[in-house]
Amino acid sequence: MLSGKPNDPVRAKESDFDEITEIWEASVRATHTFLTEEDITYFKPLVRNEYLKLVNLFLLRDDHRIAGFVGTHEDKIEMLFLDPERIGQGLGRRLCEFAIHKLKADKVDVNEQNPGAVAFYEHMGFRTIGRSPLDPQGKPFPILHMAL
Repeated sequence: MLSGKPNDPVRAKESDFDEITEIWEASVRATHTFLTEEDITYFKPLVRNEYLKLVNLFLLRDDHRIAGFVGTHEDKIEMLFLDPERIGQGLGRRLCEFAIHKLKADKVDVNEQNPGAVAFYEHMGFRTIGRSPLDPQGKPFPILHMAL
C-alpha cells in the first residue's frame, strides 16, 4: 500500500500520459477479468494515443506517483481508473464526486462484465437507463448506460 495522501485532482498534462496509461493497464488487469491479453494489447495504444486526448482529464497524485484519474466529455464520465494498490481507499469516490460536482458529469457507461464498477457507480447514485450488447468498438462487451 502506498502511504502518500493524494492532493486534490489536478488537470493532467500530456507528459503524464505514459504513467496514466500504466495505471490504466494495471487497473484493467485487476478489474476487467473478462478481457484477454489480446484485448488489452488492442486497447492500450488507443488509450495512450487517442482516448486520453479526447477527455477533460484530471488525476490524483500522491507524493510520488499518480494514484488514479478521471476523464469526462461533456456530461459523461468516460474513464475512471485507480492504481490497483489504491482501490478501496476512497479515491474512486473522490474522483467521481469531482467529476459530478466540478465537471458536471451525470452519466457513465460501464462494462456489464465488471460488477465491481457497476456496484461502485450504483453506490454513487447512478442507475442503469439502457444497455448495449457491444462496446463502442463493436466488441462483445455489453455496456450499461447509467445516469444520476
